[in-house]
Amino acid sequence: MRSDWIYRYSTLYPGILLRRYKRFFADIELATGEVITAHCANTGPMTGVCTPGSLVQVSLSNNPKRKLPYTLEMIQVGDNEPTWVGINTALPNQVVKLALEKHLFPQLGNYSQIKGEVVYGLDKSSRVDFLLTGSDTELPIYLEVKNTTWAQGRLALFPDTVTTRGQKHLRELMGILPDSRAVMLYLINRGDCTQFAPGDCADPLYGKMLREAVAIGLEVLPCRFDTKPEGICYLGLADFILSMSPLNINK
Repeated sequence: MRSDWIYRYSTLYPGILLRRYKRFFADIELATGEVITAHCANTGPMTGVCTPGSLVQVSLSNNPKRKLPYTLEMIQVGDNEPTWVGINTALPNQVVKLALEKHLFPQLGNYSQIKGEVVYGLDKSSRVDFLLTGSDTELPIYLEVKNTTWAQGRLALFPDTVTTRGQKHLRELMGILPDSRAVMLYLINRGDCTQFAPGDCADPLYGKMLREAVAIGLEVLPCRFDTKPEGICYLGLADFILSMSPLNINK
């Protein structure tokens, strides 16, 4: 049994994905033969990780007020080397907070305080996922988290669709430089990727903005996480490829 779990799942139930529809719903046949409709917290297209017939794992809530007691947590991809991919977008910030508390990212330095959902930006209309502060001589760190599930081979890519929200987050982070540190943490929610690049063919503007942001000081942490039905552990950083994504070379 692993001893380096950052996050441990409670009991999960295996099944097979029948279909995902209307963004929030997934019909799943459990191992018992029962067909249930689970809540899908990931509202994006889930490119490459939403194939009917795939093995999935779901959690069960005991909250009587929930209309859908089951939540889709992960899906298995790949035939030769099956990999579990975490697709519950409500979970990454919890995982990152636990990792921050353990100081698993030495690139962030010796911060001593962690605050979540802090209002910031030019018009104070945004909330950054985490604000890290340390001694009086250190700059505050504004850290945004992006769940990353799309992959081409060993290359993880973000985003997998046009994201105006993601573009806004880049603008806001660029706006705090150089008076603060701005960090974009891409949580690669699958253990089979060793590289990361912007998903240019899905959102060329996002890729362009990310390069501009890095040029003026944005820090990028493409963090590899291994997701299993037992839990999630940190694998270290992926290689960051800032040049044009291979998916976009021939376009």
